[in-house]
Amino acid sequence: MTATETSPADPGGRPAGTPDAAGAAPGYRPRATLSLGAEWRRQAARRRTQFALGFMVLLPLIILIAFQFDNGGDDDNGGGEFGSLIELATSGGLNFTLFSLLVSSSFLLVVVVALFCGDTVASEASWGSLRYLLAVPVPRARLLAVKLVVALAYSLLALLLLAGTALLAGTLRYGWAPLSSTVAAQIPAGEGLLRLLGILGYLAVVLLVVAGLAFLLSVTTDAALGAVGGAVLLWILSSILDQITALGVLRDFLPTHYSSAWLGLLSTPVQSDDMVRGIISAVAYATLFWSLAFYRFTRKDITS
Repeated sequence: MTATETSPADPGGRPAGTPDAAGAAPGYRPRATLSLGAEWRRQAARRRTQFALGFMVLLPLIILIAFQFDNGGDDDNGGGEFGSLIELATSGGLNFTLFSLLVSSSFLLVVVVALFCGDTVASEASWGSLRYLLAVPVPRARLLAVKLVVALAYSLLALLLLAGTALLAGTLRYGWAPLSSTVAAQIPAGEGLLRLLGILGYLAVVLLVVAGLAFLLSVTTDAALGAVGGAVLLWILSSILDQITALGVLRDFLPTHYSSAWLGLLSTPVQSDDMVRGIISAVAYATLFWSLAFYRFTRKDITS
């Protein structure tokens, strides 16, 4: 190039290859880095994702097989309320789905959601790949937002797989029948399906607390196991404290206090007061935890 020639310029009037006012290279678009599809495929390829989703499909089948070992004895399936629930579970596909959700909601689903949301950032840090993602460069807020959205999507998929498999397997085995419960009369099958969808929606909202807590711990530590285990242990601690009546009104502020309010959907008429309080509580806690996670991650030094 001679002294009289000029280098080509971009539409902004700068010579080619010259950084813009923000210091970014020409053509750099933050939104083009780490797309949702790319992160979805990255997480889908991981063994923990495949194992967790596979177990959600397998669990209803295991329960179904276990029910086939009923020897017709007079032990009443262990007796008491749980025995009554088992009898209801084998009376139709909707009831089998309800039973599967009941035995999974207090612990298994908590672990699965904590796994997806607590492992997503901490595992990158433990592998030493987090700093390379940020050097691409992927903006910190975008990286965190993409990982959170994908983790929540996989958590919802796990819940839907559990319920969908239970409904399909239970209907094929026990038929299509009204939804029954120990607290109200039978609910017609069509209405029962709608109430079951309402239960799924409420559980998804309540589990946002676990997702938020696990995600906050994930950006705080480089140990994925610590983030997942910490979220589960804190949820269990809240559940234990909720059983202590001496705490009085303080129990209302525990994140687990309204975790079983979905049982109100099984009554006639529907009891929704506690569900509304539970939704408000869950959204408030989740928003707080996610806000702290973004605040922490956008300001911390990434060394791993």
